[in-house]
Amino acid sequence: MRALLSVSNKEGLVPFARLLHELGYTLVASGGTARTLRDAGLPVIPVADLTGFPQILDGRVKTLHPHIHGGILARRTPEHLRELSHYGIEPIDVVVVNLYPFEETVRQDGVTLEEAVEYIDIGGVALLRAAAKNFAHVTVICDPSDYAWVGEKLREGTLSLDDRRTLAVKAFRHTALYDAAISTYLSEPLEPSLEDRVPLFLARAFPLRYGENPHQEAGLYLPLGASLPFQQLHGKAMSYNNWLDLDAAWRAAQDFSDPTVAIIKHNTPCGLASAPSLAEAFQQALASDPVSAFGSVIAVNRPLDLPTAEAMRDLFIEVIAAPAFEEEALALLKRKSKHLRLLLAQSPDVTRLQWRSTVAGWLAQTPDRLPEDPSAWRVVTERPPSDEEWNGLVFAWQAVKHVKSNAILLAQGRATVGIGAGQMSRVDAVRMAVWKAGQRAQGAVLASDAFFPFPDGVEVAASAGVTAIVQPGGSKRDADVIAAADRLGMAMVFTGVRHFRH
Repeated sequence: MRALLSVSNKEGLVPFARLLHELGYTLVASGGTARTLRDAGLPVIPVADLTGFPQILDGRVKTLHPHIHGGILARRTPEHLRELSHYGIEPIDVVVVNLYPFEETVRQDGVTLEEAVEYIDIGGVALLRAAAKNFAHVTVICDPSDYAWVGEKLREGTLSLDDRRTLAVKAFRHTALYDAAISTYLSEPLEPSLEDRVPLFLARAFPLRYGENPHQEAGLYLPLGASLPFQQLHGKAMSYNNWLDLDAAWRAAQDFSDPTVAIIKHNTPCGLASAPSLAEAFQQALASDPVSAFGSVIAVNRPLDLPTAEAMRDLFIEVIAAPAFEEEALALLKRKSKHLRLLLAQSPDVTRLQWRSTVAGWLAQTPDRLPEDPSAWRVVTERPPSDEEWNGLVFAWQAVKHVKSNAILLAQGRATVGIGAGQMSRVDAVRMAVWKAGQRAQGAVLASDAFFPFPDGVEVAASAGVTAIVQPGGSKRDADVIAAADRLGMAMVFTGVRHFRH
């Protein structure tokens, strides 16, 4: 009987190899595995002695040889055994292999593409797949945690076909996940694209206390090889709902180039503002809806400074995420509450494909990151927007795409003053937005994520004091909507682009 051992992770290797030796297995091992076994006093045949060929290409080729794979893949039939004997090949009954630590390597800071490529295992994957294919005759082990129970069953002579099949399934899953980690890493710099077949392999980063509600189980999963793009600096553990709101907050804040603050409740902004300073942006975003901001998740697109932290002092906040925290600001926020979650963002990627599960399967789409060109917008009313209105419309149009549809957003300058989100009818979204804005609707501009199907939304906005509107256009009743805006003295522009967010 022969056992082939070739492992990167040496944990538990020597005791298991010693057991195999005691059970009468001849040990064959490659490179560093052979040295480890020899150092432990175990007799071992180097792979090079078995193949009659040294490892070459800096170790890239060691086990890819008929004397290895023939011994693993042979069925124990008279025909196959005669063929092995003809070529002087011995059957291999146990294969113990784990792979180069690719995921662990690419998670390290500063790892280059060239370094990462060297940790793509070739021979190990081939050995695992060969042994797993021939599970009827070969025992394959890829996980050191299996050494104990497999060893016990080998000692007792009770390792069954079902046991070998279970180990084979684990090996195939191991190689599939390994390949997925490599493809994920190599595809990261590339533009996201929709393809007919997409391997979606995720690893659980950690379990969550519960899902949206306490009776639901939940966990946070990451693409294989990926690291969590947020480092928690303070506060209690993040919840399922915190992560959802953080996603919305981060995407919204990072969509603007000027200092910007996004205040999120239930996955949609209740305040969003850009200003010359982060502290001013926070004050303006908070003023949009200070009641709803209670218990919010906040993201910013600049290092969070002391004036901004001081402005946040009196507001109950669940999560604050920033690309950096000034030392004094961090100390103040830590004193604010022991529960406040402070997250340092480590360049999260917002360009990858977006996935969502449904009862029918999975939906995927590219991100809504179409470059906006206000110069291409079309003024459709008799009165064009003033310069001040144009400024507000540009901001409002960029902001409304982060609001749940049906979405209506009112802005003064570069700050929201009223938001109507997730309403079943567009006119109700307008009513909600102007009600939230109150007197601040006077002189505000309005952005609608999709066209107005009827003039009623325009009429409600005008009655509240809104003076200009930006919307995609494209309704069968555009002419009626434009006529209503002209009658009410409003300016309106069409973008030709819709920004639904369901």
